[in-house]
Amino acid sequence: MLDASLKTQLKAYLERVVRPIQITASVNDSPKSKEMLALLKDLQEASAKISVVETRDDGERAPSFALTSPGHDISLRFAGLPMGHEFTSLVLALLQVGGHPPKLEKALLDQVKDLDGDFVFETYFSQSCQNCPEVVQALNLMAVLNPGIKHVAIDGAVFQKEVEERQVMSVPTIYLNGAVFGQGRMGVEEIVAKLDTGAAAREAKKLSAEKTFDMLIVGGGPAGAAAAVYAARKGIRTGVAAERFGGQVLDTMAIENFISVPHTEGPKLALALETHVRENDVKIMNLQRAAELNGENGLFTVTFESGAVLTAKSVVLSTGARWRQMGVPGEEQYRNKGVAYCPHCDGPLFKGKRVAVIGGGNSGVEAAIDLAGIVSHVTLLEFDTKLRADEVLQRKLRSLPNVTVLVSAKTTEVLGDGQKVNGLQYEDRVSGHIHTLPLEGIFVQIGLLPNTEWLKGTLDLSPRGEIIVDTHGQTSLPGVFAAGDCTTVPYKQIIIAAGEGAKASLGAFDYLIRSSAPSASAAEAKAA
Repeated sequence: MLDASLKTQLKAYLERVVRPIQITASVNDSPKSKEMLALLKDLQEASAKISVVETRDDGERAPSFALTSPGHDISLRFAGLPMGHEFTSLVLALLQVGGHPPKLEKALLDQVKDLDGDFVFETYFSQSCQNCPEVVQALNLMAVLNPGIKHVAIDGAVFQKEVEERQVMSVPTIYLNGAVFGQGRMGVEEIVAKLDTGAAAREAKKLSAEKTFDMLIVGGGPAGAAAAVYAARKGIRTGVAAERFGGQVLDTMAIENFISVPHTEGPKLALALETHVRENDVKIMNLQRAAELNGENGLFTVTFESGAVLTAKSVVLSTGARWRQMGVPGEEQYRNKGVAYCPHCDGPLFKGKRVAVIGGGNSGVEAAIDLAGIVSHVTLLEFDTKLRADEVLQRKLRSLPNVTVLVSAKTTEVLGDGQKVNGLQYEDRVSGHIHTLPLEGIFVQIGLLPNTEWLKGTLDLSPRGEIIVDTHGQTSLPGVFAAGDCTTVPYKQIIIAAGEGAKASLGAFDYLIRSSAPSASAAEAKAA
């Protein structure tokens, strides 16, 4: 099942296991069960501390396997094959069930252990989803720490009937005690915050007691990470408040143009960014979404939706951007019910079905190419009279037999049956005729919107909502700088955002030096 190189790596990792691991495999006569058993055999051969027991007709999903350790109340199960992006989740689960300590702050570990109640979680994932592992790993760890928490990670491609019955059309989708708990990326902090309803208020009160920062960075993407590192290296009190560290990078599949790194994936780069920041003296405050910015007497106040209020002598705004929505009837109603924004994550859930891709830029054409290998048919709709993607991508797209390209097509409505998408309506901008496309999924790829609505009326924004900055990253409000995809700087690229974050941080530091320097008259009086 595993190649020689992977077996060698696995064996090295499992040397950290300190207590026995018992794997109970629930199998049937399917080919997937045979694949799973081959995987479990490789795991058993990689460590003497792993034992495997095979069962049939035990009432569990088949194929699936549970991990536990004798004498420990752990309920953790993988249903299907945790390969692809989820292989790391399997390795981490083995280590944690085997007694290897997790890398999590003690306060958060204690919070998980103190959760009171019975929590049965089920997470649907796809092996190609780069957002799923964070959820799976978070809930697996929580199941190891707290006997009241049970978790099953389910490969939606293997349990397709179950996915259709529950109408799961986006991964990761999380169920708690049989009801939908959440969709999309979530870490331990976010899950605990939803379970422990008083946690957010306690954290907000704690953060509001923080001393004034010399530089506060709002946003934790590449721009924010670079700004934090550059500020901390100046020896000043630095803080980063972010809704989620990594930002839009977390939703990026393959990154092949970050100079000196030939290939990586978004979540890996996001982790590297956070690790680099944490190696410096920086206060990181997660799950904080900015709501208001005020400045008075050389001091800035940032208020967050959580209720937390932070003060700083300078601010760097790096709030990034989010997927642009179509803004048509039915889009919001059927979001995650057929309307999706990540073809890599959700594409496998539409295997053999008809889908549309909205947008003819590079992102849209790449999405259509990827989906064509999974679904029965792709219709790409572009508002303009021609596609805007690179010619090499267009040639590839046109070579695919199950793709239709429609230009001068304006999407006017998402259609559905009340539960899920069943069609799309569009206008032919040349003839004015309205057409209906029967389909099961719609992938929106029409660019980004800056996360700056909360700044309207506070500083100057462009007509597109981008923060207007000068060559030093300075905004129209002295002492407030900005960087990354939320600004007017052209070409929204990771490497550009990182560079702009460093520049904005240096600009803010220069502002701090100049604003704290004594005036000429004060200096003369002192000399006299």
